[in-house]
Amino acid sequence: MKREPSKLAPAIAETNSAATAGRAWVACAAILWSLSGLFAKAPVFDAWPVESRGVLLAFWRALFAGLCLLPFARRRTWSPRLIPLVGAFATMNVTYLSAMTLTSAANAIWLQSTAPFWVLIVGTLAMRERVARFDLVPLAFAMAGVATILSYELNNPAPIGIFCGLGSGFAYAMVVLMIRHLRAIDSVWLVVVVHLATAILLLPYVIYLGIAPNLRQLPILIAFGVLQMGLPYLCFARGLRSIGSQEATAIGLLEPLLLPFWVYFAWDQLPAWWTVLGASLIFAGLMIRYGLPFLIGDRRHIEAELQASTETNLS
Repeated sequence: MKREPSKLAPAIAETNSAATAGRAWVACAAILWSLSGLFAKAPVFDAWPVESRGVLLAFWRALFAGLCLLPFARRRTWSPRLIPLVGAFATMNVTYLSAMTLTSAANAIWLQSTAPFWVLIVGTLAMRERVARFDLVPLAFAMAGVATILSYELNNPAPIGIFCGLGSGFAYAMVVLMIRHLRAIDSVWLVVVVHLATAILLLPYVIYLGIAPNLRQLPILIAFGVLQMGLPYLCFARGLRSIGSQEATAIGLLEPLLLPFWVYFAWDQLPAWWTVLGASLIFAGLMIRYGLPFLIGDRRHIEAELQASTETNLS
């Protein structure tokens, strides 16, 4: 059957427009996610004990993020497979925010950004997935970046923040792997469950600590949950309707790039030179893994698939 170019061009233009909007949604999510250090490093929380501040921040952020997203959850279902996901998600929140309070914001975010490489390692060793040769190069960059940060930070008297950062990256990787097996569940509902369940898990310890936010801290905690976690997830889910996960991951690199700058401009906390060097190596690995294939090869492949799909729909 002969295709009509006059009908094909507007359809492709409309799809390209949707993809552009999708990229904007994901970029918005990454920018909002990058505000975590702005909230976690706020001097208003200095009155809280540093050893328990990460747990307190994780509890309030998860609570307000879950409540913010709850009205947008449509298909509310339950599965026993959510239980290990909740455990991994709670661990990720506590270790990440603990790393944020115990070490520099740059260390915390870049050590968590090793999650894609943890996914690669666990998938290869535990799930018998084949590793492509292409993945070995970015993995080497990531390992070099982590080794650079560790070689200097582990000489500090209290390196627990660095271990929390590495733990948050591993926990995040476990979250990603588990979500792969829960694709049938509504994404917004999934996010609501893990946030509210995290708050419930942490509630007994928060009650034990006996520390409640004051009138200055409470609005900041609400903004922390809503602006830095709740709204970004809605934006990210909206963006994934029109762009692929690989492109979304590449755009998401805005988060670790922007976070240290927000902290520096707001609280005048500059990362150490070895953190910048290590972060640069991790970023190079992530760009090779996610950005380069899309910019060089995948873009042509995606455009070819897009045209073929559009032609099929019009025939």
